[in-house]
Amino acid sequence: MNEKHTPSVSNPRSVEHIITGQPTSDGAGVKLTRVITQNLQRRLDPFLMLDNFGSDNPNDYIAGFPNHPHRGFETITYMIAGRMLHEDSKGNRGLLENGGVQWMTAGRGVFHSEIPQQEEGVMEGFQLWLNLPAKDKMCAPWYRDFTNADLPQFTTPEGVAVTVIAGNSHGVEGAVSREGTEPLYLDLHLPAGSQFVQNLPAQHNAVVFVYRGEVKMSGQTIGDKRMAILKNEGDGVVLEATAGAKVLLIAGKPLNEPIAQYGPFVMNTEQEIRQALQDFREGTLA
Repeated sequence: MNEKHTPSVSNPRSVEHIITGQPTSDGAGVKLTRVITQNLQRRLDPFLMLDNFGSDNPNDYIAGFPNHPHRGFETITYMIAGRMLHEDSKGNRGLLENGGVQWMTAGRGVFHSEIPQQEEGVMEGFQLWLNLPAKDKMCAPWYRDFTNADLPQFTTPEGVAVTVIAGNSHGVEGAVSREGTEPLYLDLHLPAGSQFVQNLPAQHNAVVFVYRGEVKMSGQTIGDKRMAILKNEGDGVVLEATAGAKVLLIAGKPLNEPIAQYGPFVMNTEQEIRQALQDFREGTLA
């Protein structure tokens, strides 16, 4: 059983840099904002990409993400609002709905599609790409859907509502853990005037993405739809909300391995990328 406790942070991390995401489109024209871009992969190892999608205009999302391949990493899709159907080449099928998470390990190769199951209303969420250690890049694919009720959740004494997608927060274990990258993935809903504290090893790379409102860290404001890269120092994170805010706190242990990426394939060497492309052409990727 999880035993909740309030962490103590004596030397809080500060903000190294604040990022404004880049508007782009992916899949069959889905409009989104890419917050972790390819040029940040080394700095934010083991994270490769973070996309934020959100619109109430069906033309921005309706075509979805038709069948496409992946190899060498994991995708974590967190749906805030809307309904998305996942189907893949391993026979997995799942409907991702409000507050749910889809965690897929591509491993040696998988094809999947993600298609909206709505023609109106808001669709909003995030997709995070988490790298795999070299020794695991050709592992067997894995997939699991988590409804919102499946995700561990708690409320701090200050009223902060916490969803623990991965890692450990205040003694509460998340839905998923990974030994190689030790990811922490929290969704935090902070009421006005509240503070949230999280212990974090200094060597772990970490970001804070504010998707509603604004928060302060060590006196610096992180505004709405902004991502802060945190300095690798101190023993944790302290967030303060002057008004209500919703925030993702994402951190992980860097792999410190070479990164070779070609579109949906992320390996360690160019030779491995060439092999992935050959397998894709020959129909043996998945």
